Amino acid sequence: MSLNLEKYQSLVTLLLEFRQGINTNQIVVTEARQRLAGLKQLFGEEIAPLAEEDARIQPYKTEISKQLRLLEVDVMFLQGARQPSTAKTRLDTISDRLNTLIQYCHAILQQTPPDTNED
Repeated sequence: MSLNLEKYQSLVTLLLEFRQGINTNQIVVTEARQRLAGLKQLFGEEIAPLAEEDARIQPYKTEISKQLRLLEVDVMFLQGARQPSTAKTRLDTISDRLNTLIQYCHAILQQTPPDTNED
């Protein structure tokens, strides 16, 4: 596995851990903010600056960046939730957004390098 793909795999691992905490309701707002900060740091410092060999990956990176910004808004809304039902709705939204991010990462990880198709 290339170094670039390993970074995407690390991002998937963090996303899965975040989603697990959300789905089991074992996560509090401060922990959600910490996990989000870790995701944004990994993406911003390790993945966003990568020069991709495959042009098909760039649109996924753009969408991941957008979804991370939206996730940040979702976490802020969770922080402002006062009613348990509102908090549950916010957690469901965060879980859905994490699922989308995981799907984008899996799509990148499943990309076939362009050189291997030319036989």
